[in-house]
Amino acid sequence: MTIETEKKAIFTVKDLQKTFRSAEGQELVVLEDVNFTMYENEIVALLGKSGSGKSTLLRIIAGLIKPSNGQVLYHGQPVTEPVQGIAMVFQNFALLPWLTVLQNVELGLEALGVERQQRRKRALNAIDTIGLDGFESAYPKELSGGMRQRVGFARALVVDPELLLMDEPFSALDVLTAESLKGDLLDLWLTKRTRTKGILFVTHNIEEAALMADRIIIFASDPGRIRAELTVGSPLPRNPQDPHFRKLVDDIYTLMTTSERKRVRLEDAGSDFQKMGLGYRLPDAEISELTGFVDALASEEKTGPVDLPLLAESLHLEADSLFPLTEALEILNFATVSKGDITLTAEGIAFANATILERKKLFAAQLEKRVPLAKHIRDTLDNRPSHRESEDYFLRELEEHLTEGEAERVLTVMIDWGRYAEIFAYDYDSGILSLENPK
Repeated sequence: MTIETEKKAIFTVKDLQKTFRSAEGQELVVLEDVNFTMYENEIVALLGKSGSGKSTLLRIIAGLIKPSNGQVLYHGQPVTEPVQGIAMVFQNFALLPWLTVLQNVELGLEALGVERQQRRKRALNAIDTIGLDGFESAYPKELSGGMRQRVGFARALVVDPELLLMDEPFSALDVLTAESLKGDLLDLWLTKRTRTKGILFVTHNIEEAALMADRIIIFASDPGRIRAELTVGSPLPRNPQDPHFRKLVDDIYTLMTTSERKRVRLEDAGSDFQKMGLGYRLPDAEISELTGFVDALASEEKTGPVDLPLLAESLHLEADSLFPLTEALEILNFATVSKGDITLTAEGIAFANATILERKKLFAAQLEKRVPLAKHIRDTLDNRPSHRESEDYFLRELEEHLTEGEAERVLTVMIDWGRYAEIFAYDYDSGILSLENPK
């Protein structure tokens, strides 16, 4: 008879919510009803698109910011400030440029009150473990991006954390450097050369999550919340060319695209159209990228629906670049996404086969029909005697639903789409939207 060993929890997130207050005093929900437990001897990935609250959650777990509601319990004790046993690696290295590698690594130990001789010994050992011996006296400006991030890892590991938190630690690195650092980190984990019992990391890279994590938590956005969890059964290290790995990647794409489709799919211009609302967070999808993506789909679609993982690989697109494009095409009804596959609609095929001028007309028709903000801007300009209005007017309206920064981003996307479709014109210097050919 086999007796299962009970898993030991490191921390638990309970009913977590985080809201921020806009300049107008409106509460904007960033995280809502987040619940999960992390156990010893596992690597967990928080996977989702930018803006879904993953990094905010990581900082709450680290004790760097406080939740609005709910709590994080580390070994049963509420986390209200940074606690010993949890260390964090940041995306942007966060090194002090006036300190040497050795001095940067010693910082955490110094903050803990470790005496000079002991912290020097532990720092040198951490530097050696992470492969930076010989660079102890170098300054950050002398190091490559990969080496600077290794310093960040050494600084986190030198305090012997039970839990290592990582916020997109490889995203600022080139592909080869990132792959090397991932391999070295997994080697440290598998050989147990550190005392770390758990790693929780944020990423928007699907293959990175599949390569490293024992469990993948998929985040939805607006507000950020857990949409799905996936337990990875295959052992580390994993071969990206293995059929089981490719199926895992495909399963993740299916989970992510299914959740997105349910959220943004508009079947017609009826009631669902109204549900989208003026404050919908339009995806960051540039016109040139959208048209190029449609062209790529049209060339691939000779054999039917296109597998998103294979398409992303062939176009060298990461999830954070791919999903805004698929979301935009679904919003405009140029494509549908189902179970990790994407298929052009009749409107999408017509767009792919159209001339430059015909594409603009097709885009304009779908934009006004399916995106409330586009129709609202056009109607506003139609009804003004001068057929003009300032961008600040529309920004104020958007700020009733979004933060100031997000309102600016959404309006920028809308202006780019609207100018391409020629449903309005925009003067950058004056910030005025107008009709070139008013009705």
